[in-house]
Amino acid sequence: MATQLSRKRAFESPSIPDRLYFKIGDVARICEVETYVLRFWESQFPQLKPNKSGTGQRLYRKRDVELALEIKRLVHAEGYTLAGARQTLEQASRRRDPEPTSSAATGDPGKRLDSVAAAIGHARAELREIAGMLTAPTPAAPRRRSKLTTFSMQTGSLFPS
Repeated sequence: MATQLSRKRAFESPSIPDRLYFKIGDVARICEVETYVLRFWESQFPQLKPNKSGTGQRLYRKRDVELALEIKRLVHAEGYTLAGARQTLEQASRRRDPEPTSSAATGDPGKRLDSVAAAIGHARAELREIAGMLTAPTPAAPRRRSKLTTFSMQTGSLFPS
């Protein structure tokens, strides 16, 4: 037990720079592992899915870097196997998922459902109105009056009275 606590304390998480994306080399430096290790972890841990640029360059977000550090801690410092680390991460994500939707975190669930239902009803009404405008026959364009008007020569005046 004492050796486990000392191992946990010995593993200090490095600071992650405040950036939107990290290249694989940057993540490898932060995690102090080789790039091929990160690519292997991507195949073993479904949670670790970095985005790819148009040229195929892996672009890690901050949460991906944090996940890679957690995988490293579990495997290297805690002594988990890859399967054990995967299982531990899955259990941790299952415990975190229900929390954001709980009624304690979001307030009164009845009010929230009412506001969501009202928003959906409003959107439906707008969509019906748009669909009605699209399906309605287009009105005939008003006939343009000719620029020349006819006048009666019987009165002898240009301005009828």
